[in-house]
Amino acid sequence: MSDPALFSRIRIGDLDLANRIVIAPMCQYSAENGCMNDWHLIHLGQLALSGAALLTIEATAVLPEGRITYADVGLWNDETEGAMRRVLEGIRHWSKMPIGIQLSHAGRKASIEVPWKGGGQFAPDAPLGWPTVGPSPIPYAEGNASPTALDQSGLRAVRDAFVASAIRVKRLDLDLIQLHVGHGYLLHQFLSPLSNHREDEYGGSLEKRMRFPLEVFDAVRHVFPPGKPVSVRVSATDWVDGGLDIDQTIEFARALERRGCSVIHVSSGGSDPAQKIPLGPSYQVPLARAVKAAVGIPVVAVGLITGFEQAESIVGTGDADLIALARTALFDPRWPWHAAVELGGTVHMPNQYLRSQPRQVKALFESE
Repeated sequence: MSDPALFSRIRIGDLDLANRIVIAPMCQYSAENGCMNDWHLIHLGQLALSGAALLTIEATAVLPEGRITYADVGLWNDETEGAMRRVLEGIRHWSKMPIGIQLSHAGRKASIEVPWKGGGQFAPDAPLGWPTVGPSPIPYAEGNASPTALDQSGLRAVRDAFVASAIRVKRLDLDLIQLHVGHGYLLHQFLSPLSNHREDEYGGSLEKRMRFPLEVFDAVRHVFPPGKPVSVRVSATDWVDGGLDIDQTIEFARALERRGCSVIHVSSGGSDPAQKIPLGPSYQVPLARAVKAAVGIPVVAVGLITGFEQAESIVGTGDADLIALARTALFDPRWPWHAAVELGGTVHMPNQYLRSQPRQVKALFESE
């Protein structure tokens, strides 16, 4: 295949991406008091050699109580910033891949055990748990503690924490910020009528439910350098009757575009245990297609994208501008190399690995 769309360049603000493959943020549940460590250097370092166009750091809590688990990465003080700087310096010494970060607050879905130990929510007074907050005092699942509804001062504190973390991102010279407004976490909780039952200016109509996520976006966009992209990850549907749906998400995406959002990353689900997700290859691509048809900014598709021709088709037909890999990249960190060989694209390979390429495909790889 000549000139595959998957390996065409795209410019987003001042960020020039070498292809249309993004490494999605993936929680590792391996931090210590919010601080990155050698696991993150190994994990992110190998993905920074993958040939993708952009690497995104996992959901990073803007406050300690905003962590999903006690082992989440954070960026709320000098210690967490210093730990992240050390990891970034190690990666940047060997890779020129642009790096972004996902900023998040887990809201009512915070204070849980790591997945390989069951993933259940701790009681607020448990040694590894803490009280949670949300738009309304509605627990995520039966048996969970009710979160405390954020009042005006609480809303300001959360918004200011996103801003403070964004300023730290700026100091770390990261290339992109992604705000997590999906998967049932705090900003998504405000959007979804399943979790937001407020009767003030932040609840009720879609316009009011969008208000707080948009305030956070505006505040972060204001402090991040103008040429650097601020993107948003959304759950386009809750997959529950009466929940957030694609039409509401499109209105939210249009509002983000008007405020200077650079990219919309379209995922789904996570807001309610009753969700019924039709899992299958490319199952979220129709959602990305619907958002892309409604906005003029780039859209990222994600979700069970594993095949090379599958990814090429998503970008080539215009369903999305980029594709994001998560578990696929964990299973095969060299997926972009293999896609380049299969599709006839060109991808970056470190000089140290040049001898690994089969002779018949040598021309497909770029080195320093």
